[in-house]
Amino acid sequence: MHFAPDTEDALEFAVALGNTVPSASRTGEDELAAPEQLATMIADLRYSGRVDHDLAELRDVQETRERIRRVWSLDRDDAAVEVNAMLREAGALPYLLRHDGFDWHLHATAQDAPLAERIRVEVSMALVDVIRSSETGRLRVCEADDCTGLLLDLSRNGSKRFCSVRCGNRMNMIAFRRRAQS
Repeated sequence: MHFAPDTEDALEFAVALGNTVPSASRTGEDELAAPEQLATMIADLRYSGRVDHDLAELRDVQETRERIRRVWSLDRDDAAVEVNAMLREAGALPYLLRHDGFDWHLHATAQDAPLAERIRVEVSMALVDVIRSSETGRLRVCEADDCTGLLLDLSRNGSKRFCSVRCGNRMNMIAFRRRAQS
């Protein structure tokens, strides 16, 4: 499955953000518990625009993270309702922009809008493509018993089941041990 590059980037960012919760993170802890952690994530993922580096922004991004995690598991119709709400709340007006080494891509908020608002809008714009393409089945939660990680399945046959190789290997080992005991 292929989406426009900016759509894939926004969806991959949504997965990275959603997987900072304790039940999905590699550490088992909230990986977005401090403004410094948010700043590192934003820098590592080359997220542009205004960043305030304060607790209010962190709380807003954490709320956005939960909202994105909820959307990930909704059916197509319910996801459309939530996406429309996020776009409406931000007063989103799509426009093309080229900046920071990125070619033309869609934005729908000003670069100086609050970080969490920009995240909600950019992820919503990406989800518009997913919903219009009837590909919401590509947005899933990891099938590992002890993981709630989000995954984006861009494989040709849509068969990705785990958020990481680590989860896949762990579940395969558990299945192997069960078969060996039988």
